[in-house]
This record gives sequence, structure tokens and C-alpha cells, in this order.
Amino acid sequence: MFNWMKTAILMAGIMALFGVVGSVIGGRQGMLMALAFGAVGNFFAYWFSDKMVLRMYNAQEVDETSAPQFYNMVKELAARAELPMPRVYLIEEDAPNAFATGRNPEHAAVAATTGILRVLSERELRGVMAHELTHVKHRDILISTISATMAGAISALANFAMFFGGRDENGRPANPVATIAVALLAPLAAMLIQMAISRAREFEADRGGAEISGDPRALASALDKIHRYAQGIPLETTERHPETAQMMIMNPLSGGGLRGLFSTHPSTEERVQRLLAMAGARG
Repeated sequence: MFNWMKTAILMAGIMALFGVVGSVIGGRQGMLMALAFGAVGNFFAYWFSDKMVLRMYNAQEVDETSAPQFYNMVKELAARAELPMPRVYLIEEDAPNAFATGRNPEHAAVAATTGILRVLSERELRGVMAHELTHVKHRDILISTISATMAGAISALANFAMFFGGRDENGRPANPVATIAVALLAPLAAMLIQMAISRAREFEADRGGAEISGDPRALASALDKIHRYAQGIPLETTERHPETAQMMIMNPLSGGGLRGLFSTHPSTEERVQRLLAMAGARG
């Protein structure tokens, strides 16, 4: 419940940033136009983002004939989670990773790289796919897509304000210092909020994945193993499209120190510790 409240507050923060940037560009009218711009972006993200991402990663759909063990694993976990059967995809990549996409549980898809199938044991892979199905169940994909789209739109509007200046409600030029400050700080704030939303949802997906699979230790082991393997194997598509990093079970672009502020995922160590604590509580 706390994470849901935190997500709602963070989403409200992004909406407020939209209003601030819009008002700098054109007063009250600019604010309304900015919100309309965001609504259009969210409409396209809602309906078409899954197809775009799967095509971007050259994901190939599989079934009981082409990948029987993997497909049936997802089928069994979806039944345990009381979810409709999602479409199942494989991505020909050595880097171990997985993600879920789709606008709702009825139109969902889960995808895994061939690398993760080679690296993980069956128990560990079950934990990973249960994690992704939790994202589907909680509709995290929609939340993440909207936050990413709005963060990008805020950056676009801020760039417009930087190059063309702002106006107040009466059409007079806005304070140039305020315009520059908003243009520089709003995209940074939007990115930080987006990252915080994604991190909050990852903890919930870990917990839900452990419950669906019934094996918190296996998911903890999978996260630790993915973290170690992924460090030496770049996921090329994510490098070209870093906005998709938040979808992965492990962010291949994340780093420590100050860069941790901009990571879409919590630290692997903290995720593993929470899962092991769950396992301990279960006895």
C-alpha cells in the first residue's frame, strides 16, 4: 500500500512539473496546451508501446511447439497468478534479462533473452518470470510507460522554452532567469521522479514474484546471478534506447555512486536482502 501511495504522489509530481513548464511557456493557456500534449503522448504510448518495444528488440513470439519448456513455465505461473495467458517472446541476446509489456493483463506479453535461459536454473527462471507477471498483474507497465512519456514530453517542452523563451498570460515575455531555471531543472526533476516510480514498482514486483513462484530464495539467486553476468555483457538495444532500461528486471545501464540517483532499479543487494528476509519469515 505504501508503494502505491508513493507512486501516486510521484505521478502527481510529474503532472505538477508539466503545469509549471507549460505556464512558463505561455501562462495559463500554455499550461493547458502542455497537459493536452501530454495526454496525446500518453494515448499513443498506451495503445502502441508494446508493439514498438517488441519490434525494437526483434523479439520472436514462441509457443508450445517452438519453446515448450519456457512457454509452459509461463503458462503455469500465469495460472498461479490468476492472469490471462500472455504472449511469450524470446530475444536472441547473450545478455541475461527479461521484461513485460502491454497495456493491461488482457493484452500483455513477457519476453526473455536467450542469455537468461542459458544462465539461470529452472527454479531461478521461474522466479524471474513470476516477477514479470507481477508487473502485469499490478499494471506497472502502464504506470512506467506514462511516467516515461511524460518525462520525455517535459524535456521537449523545457527545450522549447529554452530556445524560444516564455510568455505570461498576457503575452509579455517571461522572466528570462526563471525560464532558464525551469528549462534546466524541470527535465532533471522529471527524470528523478520517473526513476523513483520505477524503483518503487520493482520492490513490489520482487515481493509478488516470490509469492507467485513460492520461492523467494530462487528469485534472490537469479537477481544476484543476472547482476554478475550482465556486467560483462552489454544489451546492445538498451544501449541504443536507454528509455527502455526501466522495463528490464535488471537495468544494464545502472551504476553506483551518484549514478545510482538515476538508476531505474534499486540496488541488487537490497533486493536480494529483502527476498532472503521473506524466505526467512516463511521458515
